Amino acid sequence: MVDILFFLFGSMIGSFLNVCIVRMPEEKSIVYPASHCVHCQKAIAWHDNIPIFGWLMLGGKCRSCKGSIAFLYPVVEILTAVVFVLFYKAFGLQLVLVPYLFMASCFIVATIVDLKHRIIPDEISIGGMFFGIAFSALIPALHSQEFTQVLLSGFIAGLIVLMCLGLMLIYPIFCKHLMEGQEPGDDREIKLLVACSLFVLSFINFFAPHIPKIILPYALSLSASLSGYIIGGGIIYVMGLMGDIIFKKESMGGGDVKLMSLVGAFLGWKLAVLTFFLAPFFGAVFGIIEKIRTKESTIAYGPFLVAGALVSMFYGNAIISWVLRGGIYGN
Repeated sequence: MVDILFFLFGSMIGSFLNVCIVRMPEEKSIVYPASHCVHCQKAIAWHDNIPIFGWLMLGGKCRSCKGSIAFLYPVVEILTAVVFVLFYKAFGLQLVLVPYLFMASCFIVATIVDLKHRIIPDEISIGGMFFGIAFSALIPALHSQEFTQVLLSGFIAGLIVLMCLGLMLIYPIFCKHLMEGQEPGDDREIKLLVACSLFVLSFINFFAPHIPKIILPYALSLSASLSGYIIGGGIIYVMGLMGDIIFKKESMGGGDVKLMSLVGAFLGWKLAVLTFFLAPFFGAVFGIIEKIRTKESTIAYGPFLVAGALVSMFYGNAIISWVLRGGIYGN
């Protein structure tokens, strides 16, 4: 019975995700106007807007003008419903299920929009990252509470930021042509956010021994999330800068960096780093096929980051343990 409820709830969320997928790339409101036919602009009645069944009852055509309704709509609703059931099966009725379902919904929108438009909306990546940080501050179970791990993640976050600063200093020397049209303050807000995040996690880590025990788990979880988003986004940003310098052309989209920040905010730095290393394995096969089929050398990378994040989420700790034991060369 609970499975059915999650399937129905997931299909309703999927219906909303369809709105996000269609409107966000065009920078339209996801609230107003209400659902309407893209052909005749007439509002869709509530009984025709029932997830999955509405499309089936209409035969995939608008009731008013008989224009076709994309098959993607029921696909997204079914996919979201199935994902909700699978996540419920994996985590049960625990509090962590709420942020994980939110993250999965962001992944669905990011994947489909990136495949269709080669962009990842900031509302999904940056907005999702902020939600990941907020969820982490409210639900300590999202992250490890080992103080040594939290300290290590803060140290690595600082190193990543130093690497970014170093590469940004030499970037104009090698890639001045890629900076044309960019305003000097374009990324000022991001720099300020990272600086504030480093200050907060440093403050938490330094004063952790003096923080009341009732608050400490929430503070450590917040610190782990802040470190996670900095390391997750930072590691792919560093690789992008290095790729630009080496190949003299843009090698990584900003949307991918922000999506990795979302992953780090929810899953922490270890699984974010694992996601970074797993994604190329998923993208390589697709990239080779696309190169043969279309002669294009660039692909939408967001879906493969999502695939890597999901594998990391469910199997990441086992993979990391296997690697630390020596992988295929271990005893």
